[in-house]
Amino acid sequence: MTSHTAQLTAAQVGKLRLALTAQGFEFVTKEHTIFAAKKGKLNVSVYVKGPKVLIQGKDTEEFIRFTLEPEVTGEAKLGYEEIADPEHFAPHFGIDESGKGDFFGPLVIAGVYTDAAITHHLIKCGVMDSKRVTTPTAIRKLAAIIKATPGIAFDVIALRPEKYNELYATFKNLNRMLAWGHATVIEELAKKKPDCPRALSDQFARADVLQSALKKKNICLKLDQRTKGESDTAVAAASILARERFIDWMDAATKKACFTIPLGCSSLVVDAGKKIVAGHGFEVLGKFAKLHFKTTQQVIGELF
Repeated sequence: MTSHTAQLTAAQVGKLRLALTAQGFEFVTKEHTIFAAKKGKLNVSVYVKGPKVLIQGKDTEEFIRFTLEPEVTGEAKLGYEEIADPEHFAPHFGIDESGKGDFFGPLVIAGVYTDAAITHHLIKCGVMDSKRVTTPTAIRKLAAIIKATPGIAFDVIALRPEKYNELYATFKNLNRMLAWGHATVIEELAKKKPDCPRALSDQFARADVLQSALKKKNICLKLDQRTKGESDTAVAAASILARERFIDWMDAATKKACFTIPLGCSSLVVDAGKKIVAGHGFEVLGKFAKLHFKTTQQVIGELF
């Protein structure tokens, strides 16, 4: 185990600070944290939101067993996760996407099948929500581990911008298009693992949208939807595979354009869009971008 997250109370945050001080940890400045500290190859960050602690490094398990649980939380949970949260370790599909909020690039939807053995292996290898993985190199390393895991099944669909724009013109609603994509991935996973009884997806604005999409495909399994679904290992693994495919496309697009294609919807994104339109025409923008975004009007407003 090289990574672990746990919720803390305000009192436990104080206890943890004292424990780190007593053990000679060096406190460092880190954005969005109450405090962060390191010692050797072990990093401990307590984030304001939660608050929650993120422990990373090769000594993570030892720190949990001998410091976090006995001195801070007073609960011995490590090794008992399967008893405390049996659904996490039971066979199921986890579904997640990447690129939904980015003007440039594809919408990528991925799904991963896990059971108890697979889940334990992925946790031990440090698989976590892709939003917490800070570099493309780390994303690709975790993706390789996921794909090589014995017994695993996965499926990834990438709607490149041209296809995305075509489908959006048909669906005219991002939630319905996302539901179709999630249902398609679940359909493919069900072919590989037909006995899997359950799927877990991030919460849609309306839960019945995905239920309806599955019904149209005659897929009958238990569907759970919840916010922060990436806390589930199967969903976290899916988020890694989706992010890998997204950053691979962005790297290729940057080479094709001969300048950096940025993430998000910032002013840098608008400038890059204007550069594409000025050099190649509006029709080429649809090969790089999701045209229904308001960003499109910002790009073309001064050019047309």
